[in-house]
Amino acid sequence: MMNDATLRKIDLNLLLAFSVLMQERNVSRAAERLLLGQPGLSAALRRLRETLDDELFVRVGRGLQPTPRALSIAPAIEDALSGIERAIRPQADFDPASWQGEFRIGMCDNLETAFFGPLAARLLQLSPGARLIGIASEKRDAARRLDEGVFDFSVSVHDEPASWHIRAPLFNQASICIYDEAQLKLKAPLSLEDFANVAHVTVSFEGNASTSIDTALSRTGHVRPVVATVPRFSALPTALRAMPAISVVPESIGRCMAQLHGLTICAPPLSLPADPVTMLYRRVDQADGRARWFRRLFLDVAGEALVASGCRVSISRAAA
Repeated sequence: MMNDATLRKIDLNLLLAFSVLMQERNVSRAAERLLLGQPGLSAALRRLRETLDDELFVRVGRGLQPTPRALSIAPAIEDALSGIERAIRPQADFDPASWQGEFRIGMCDNLETAFFGPLAARLLQLSPGARLIGIASEKRDAARRLDEGVFDFSVSVHDEPASWHIRAPLFNQASICIYDEAQLKLKAPLSLEDFANVAHVTVSFEGNASTSIDTALSRTGHVRPVVATVPRFSALPTALRAMPAISVVPESIGRCMAQLHGLTICAPPLSLPADPVTMLYRRVDQADGRARWFRRLFLDVAGEALVASGCRVSISRAAA
C-alpha cells in the first residue's frame, strides 16, 4: 500500500498524462492532446514510473504497450478523473418546464394569504410537473426547520441569522386598520379617540393580547379594549363581520381580506413600526440553480401581488 508521501507525489497532471497515454499509446499524439512538448510529457511519465516503481509503458515499434501494472490501475484512474470532471463541470441551467418534484416554502399565515395563491398559479404555468408545498412557519423555529430541510426558504420577520444562513430583505410591512363598516359605524380616516375607544380583535399564535400597538397607544395616554384574540388571521374576517370591532393587521393581508370579504381598511391614526419581512435560506443553496430559480420566482410573484393589492411597498431584489 502506498504511504502518504508517495500519494502526495502524484498530482492531477500526472494522472491526466497517464490517462491520455493509455488512450493514445503514442508519446507524440498524447503530448499534442495535452498541449505539452514531448520532453514535458516524458518527464511526467518518468516521475510517475519512479513513484509507482513500474515501467508502466514499454516501447513496441512506434507505439507504447502498457504493462500489467498500468492495465490494473487504469480503470480506477479513469473513474477518479471522471468524478473530478463531473464535480467541476458548470451546472446546467435549471429547466423548470421539465422538472419533476416539490418546491417547499415556509410562511406565516398572513403572508400565505397574500402570496401563496399567486405563487402556486405561476408555478403551474412555468413548471407543470412541480408541486408547491406550503409549510406553516413561525420565526422562532424557521432557522431550525430550514436546517432540517423542511422547506427551501422561509418568508417571515426573522431574527439575526446564523453564519450558514442568508437573510435577505424583502419589504417593510406596514400595518392597517380593518373592520366591517356595517357593524362599526365609522368613516375613514379614524381619529385617535375612535381608534382607542372601539373594541379590538388581535391576532396572536400564542394568545398574547398586548402588542407593539398597545405600547404606541400608551405613549399617547390611551388604552384600547381588546375583546378577543384569535390564533390565526384566517379567523379574523368572520369575527369582524360578526361584531362592531376593529383589528390592526399587516397591510398585505389586510388588503386581501378587504377585497375578499367586503371589509373597510384605513391607515391607523398613530405611527406604528413597520416589520422587516425577510427571506431566509441556506448559504449552501445560494448558487444552486433550482433554488435560485425558485427564489427569483417568489420575488416576481410577491412583487406583482403587492402592486395588485395596492400596497405602498415594493420587493427588494437582494434575495435573487
